[in-house]
Amino acid sequence: MEDISGKSPLPKERKVKGRVEIDIQKCKGCELCTTACKENALSLSDTINIKGYRYIIANNDACTGCVNCALVCPDAVITVYRTHPKKKPVDITPTDIKEQLQSMIGPSK
Repeated sequence: MEDISGKSPLPKERKVKGRVEIDIQKCKGCELCTTACKENALSLSDTINIKGYRYIIANNDACTGCVNCALVCPDAVITVYRTHPKKKPVDITPTDIKEQLQSMIGPSK
């Protein structure tokens, strides 16, 4: 889809992103997770694991952390982690912290 200028719009920045970890040695490559993934972040590898199955690999740049893949995995080999964009740190230190600490410690000798 193009906007008025004729250029494709930039991908929408997501508030929540995800990271998928797959135990590739236990994955049987059934591809149930690839159909459950609405972001097309999962695909079948070209290589095989120790059991002789082509396993699933993840493109974590496209993952939104929806966990659909982990829910449909019959062997429970998928773990999904959600990450939030870095927020600006807020300084919550009171301005009179030295005085507060001094009053807790007591008068110096």
